[in-house]
Amino acid sequence: MEIGVIGLGRMGGNIARRLMKSGHRCVVFDADARPRNALAKEGATAVESLEDMTKALVEKPRAVWLMLPAGRITEQTVEHLGGLLAPDDIIIDGGNSFYKDDIRRAKALAKKGIRYVDCGTSGGVWGLDRGYCMMIGGPQEAVDHLDPIFAALAPGLGNVPRTPGREKADPRAEHGYIHAGPNGSGHFVKMVHNGIEYGLMQAYAEGFDILRNKDSNDLPDDERFVFNMPDIAEVWRRGSVITSWLLDLSSAALAKDPQLKSFSGFVQDSGEGRWTVEAAIEEAVPAEVLSTALYARFRSRGQHTFGEKMLSAMRLGFGGHIEGSEPLDPEPKTMNSQGRAAS
Repeated sequence: MEIGVIGLGRMGGNIARRLMKSGHRCVVFDADARPRNALAKEGATAVESLEDMTKALVEKPRAVWLMLPAGRITEQTVEHLGGLLAPDDIIIDGGNSFYKDDIRRAKALAKKGIRYVDCGTSGGVWGLDRGYCMMIGGPQEAVDHLDPIFAALAPGLGNVPRTPGREKADPRAEHGYIHAGPNGSGHFVKMVHNGIEYGLMQAYAEGFDILRNKDSNDLPDDERFVFNMPDIAEVWRRGSVITSWLLDLSSAALAKDPQLKSFSGFVQDSGEGRWTVEAAIEEAVPAEVLSTALYARFRSRGQHTFGEKMLSAMRLGFGGHIEGSEPLDPEPKTMNSQGRAAS
């Protein structure tokens, strides 16, 4: 297939690369000429504007994948594309947009006959090799049309043991992507995914913090232990019930820097943890762990523990998030989302 990719940062560039490895033609654009020129050398068709992109895409219906930060830039790009594309064309937002914005955008584009798909995309900087887990929302016919794209980006069966009893279920889930439902549902599932991620990371961080402080002077001498943190992280990866990719990343970080001296422990949040807690409040669903994990990130901006250094190490590992390189707070949701913006 042929697809346009807008936004060639940590994930967007590798999404284009993975698609090209599977034989798809990619037309790419980024405001920065360097990543688009790099992809042009790898076989992509690089363009200098959204207008050029819509002209360079010749297959009908045209499909354009956005991999941009949630908020103003995504909003403006969707609106701009809405004036350039034709009926039946498809816009895919693969970033971390707020799901109510997806619903609103889809309705506005539908008046022009343009189809909108929201795709929650997980995989971080490792997606080129590992593939991307995708949670997709949008009209059935648009999602089905894009299936070759999603299949190429997904991890596939890999070496994950198959779940008994799924023989008659939708096979796409086993391959790493699902059609979650109508517009907004894909990003809603991804939003909750990221909220859970906050909780899992916080649990690991607190556990390692307890281990790290077992040699505290506040304890009796015979109760003080000095643990080999890299060894503990490594042994937990081998047959324990708390194995995970996050633990793999933690073990790698500790092996490289046992005291995590290269991290300050200042932990930023992308915004999806906040939105997950808001959704829990709207639904009157108790979410104690997820809420506490979010507040712990706020606290980390004033005091830094070993556990918070672990959080920073995990964020760098899966997403390439570098301390101090992101805004202090995520960009507020658009005012049209709920009649208010996140603080």
